[in-house]
Amino acid sequence: MKLNFIKLFFGLILILVRFDAYAQTTSLQGKITFNNISEPFVNVFIKDLSLGTSSDVDGVYLLEGITQGKRTVEVSAIGFKTQKYEFTFKEGVPKYFNFNLEVSDDHLKEIVISGTLVPVSKLESPVAVEVYTKQFFKKNPTPSIFEAIQNINGIRPQLNCNVCNTGDIQINGLEGPYTFVLIDGMPIVSGLSTVYGFTGIPQSLIQKIEIVKGSASTIYGSEAVGGIINIITKKPINGLSLSLDSFGSSWGELNSDIGLHYDLGPKLQGLLGINHFVYQNPIDNNGDGFTDLTLQNRFSLFNKIDFLRDDKPIFNFAVRYVYEDRWGGEINWKPSDRGSDLIYAESIYTNRWETFGTYTLPSAPDLKIQFSGNGHAQNSYYGVVPYKADQYIGFGQITWNTPFRDKHLVLIGGAYRYTYYDDNTFATMIGDGVKNNPSTIHLPGIFLQDEINLNTQHKLLLGIRYDYNSIHGNVFSPRVNYKWSSKDKNESIRISLGNGFRVANVFTEDHAALTGARSVEFNDDLKPETSWNTNFNYVKNIILKKSILTLDGSFFYNYFSNRILPDYESNPNKIIYSNLDGNSVSKGISYNVDFMFQNGLILQAGATLMDVSIIDKKIMTRQLLTERFSGVWTITYRLKPLGLTIDYTGNVFGPMRLPLLGPLDPRDQYSPWFSVQNLQFTKKTGKILELYLGVKNLLNFTPPSNSIARAFDPFDKEVQFDSRGNVIPTNNNPNGLTFDPSYVFASNQGIRLFLGLNFTIID
Repeated sequence: MKLNFIKLFFGLILILVRFDAYAQTTSLQGKITFNNISEPFVNVFIKDLSLGTSSDVDGVYLLEGITQGKRTVEVSAIGFKTQKYEFTFKEGVPKYFNFNLEVSDDHLKEIVISGTLVPVSKLESPVAVEVYTKQFFKKNPTPSIFEAIQNINGIRPQLNCNVCNTGDIQINGLEGPYTFVLIDGMPIVSGLSTVYGFTGIPQSLIQKIEIVKGSASTIYGSEAVGGIINIITKKPINGLSLSLDSFGSSWGELNSDIGLHYDLGPKLQGLLGINHFVYQNPIDNNGDGFTDLTLQNRFSLFNKIDFLRDDKPIFNFAVRYVYEDRWGGEINWKPSDRGSDLIYAESIYTNRWETFGTYTLPSAPDLKIQFSGNGHAQNSYYGVVPYKADQYIGFGQITWNTPFRDKHLVLIGGAYRYTYYDDNTFATMIGDGVKNNPSTIHLPGIFLQDEINLNTQHKLLLGIRYDYNSIHGNVFSPRVNYKWSSKDKNESIRISLGNGFRVANVFTEDHAALTGARSVEFNDDLKPETSWNTNFNYVKNIILKKSILTLDGSFFYNYFSNRILPDYESNPNKIIYSNLDGNSVSKGISYNVDFMFQNGLILQAGATLMDVSIIDKKIMTRQLLTERFSGVWTITYRLKPLGLTIDYTGNVFGPMRLPLLGPLDPRDQYSPWFSVQNLQFTKKTGKILELYLGVKNLLNFTPPSNSIARAFDPFDKEVQFDSRGNVIPTNNNPNGLTFDPSYVFASNQGIRLFLGLNFTIID
């Protein structure tokens, strides 16, 4: 009896507790619309209670478990302004409220840093900065950033080899060595590893990518001649608790990204990312006996840690490791054939590590110390030619920015860059080629920048940089930027003039020099390249009641002296490097249009018309592998009642001049017009799961099947040469060709289906 009484007593207590807990909570419910149309999958959140929900397909939402008191409710969705409302809730009294969304102009106010090294809104930046968020890249999922940026106007991933598929990034027609790649503002990617800097970064950890076109050497030093690409990762505090994005294609590719946010303590937060890409399915659809797509097995690990300090200065560091085993070549090649002259392949083993971080002093938050370092070890065979190289780069920078007399924002900085490079080629040998002589370069520099607010509509940016290269001596890089904006900030003009410089290391940049198909010669000691760049940019934002239209046009002009270009054409068996006896000019116009319609249709399109010419010994020629016209587009349509999004992306390129092996080479001198187009369907299921499927390369475009010259004789065993090394035409080689994979302008990978899922858990 006593036991039953105790059970009854505690049961009543439990009921009262539950009743009391229920009685002290209430709910908020209603409907969310845009232009009087129901808007599904809109987030409704009360941050201080960690309560959240989302609207259903009819736009109806219900948020329960709200305790009494004054609460701030946030309503947010992609493409719309985030709204905040304050409500006073009383226990047991539900509230009803309908939200009406407004089109967002947040992308116009986004904070950028790549143009001046000082955080500023995109609208106010005196330097034109393009920003691309994770949502942009989700419209065409790819296993690497290298492929993802193919739909950005004026930028083209350029493959440098038909066999191993390594490549670099062109900006406005300038080759990859002129593109400076950064991760979180730190120079991570070196010439030896341009393509590897864009692979293996878990895309789930990328917050956005900022792009500056044109010379930026005043701020970033050597190599920032054509422009910069700054990959900005998420802060650990903004990371998802867990994210998994994985997709595969009908060709047998499989890419997986995992992102994880974790806490190591109340003031220590981390962000872990893992990427794995594997493709082990040799395909030869063009029938040349070689793989159409390089086989790869790549693993990458990324970890970023933030120290949360009471006074809120920045202190973080990150590390990344990449391992890759890739090979391309004859279909019947096996690892045991590596380095032999029996079956041709190009096999590359890569080990790469990177680290970078930022620290601001508690006593001087405007004083920022940044560092980065990377090591790259490459073990490769190009047929029978071995290429083994090691490169180590250390970088440190300190900057201090401070306002001065109200109208000035002064930035003072000092930087030091150490580069060590060693390989097994004659590039690092002296004398008779017996003694090894690794390259060691010290590059200290200082820079000064003054951002002057002349008035509310006019801004002037002045900058100068001095570097001392331990091999080439003194280098100066000035720049001037001017910005005018209308009173409502919806119209702006930016004009820039700057100087860039680059010290070339040929063997870290030109794959063709390593294939073994050609020998390499230097005509003289290579001098540093210098360039002058000017850019005129006009932006007009038209904010309508139900949409935003952005028009963005630019004119660019680059003038090079001492430019270093490989000569493939004087002798088909050689690559001859020298400084131009003349100059080189890259000029053109580009235009972008962004339009968001009220019916869920989003249009982004751009086109670039340019001319890249070379004047050498008073003879003008068009630069190899550079198109005169390119266009890109992204069209998105949201079927809101179904929770379905359709993305149609694509690009189109005009003819490029291609490297031939001589006057008898039967291949076309120019590539055809070509377009790569993709279609994707994305279905959001609940709050955490997203499924997507589609088709890549809808038109099934592939280059000509004879792109690799004499693919049937990759070791030139049946080619005859004269005493000077020139090819002798014979009955079985009437065109006087040698094996050469450098005739490449697009991927051989044709049409394919893909299917993927995105699984996300948010705290």
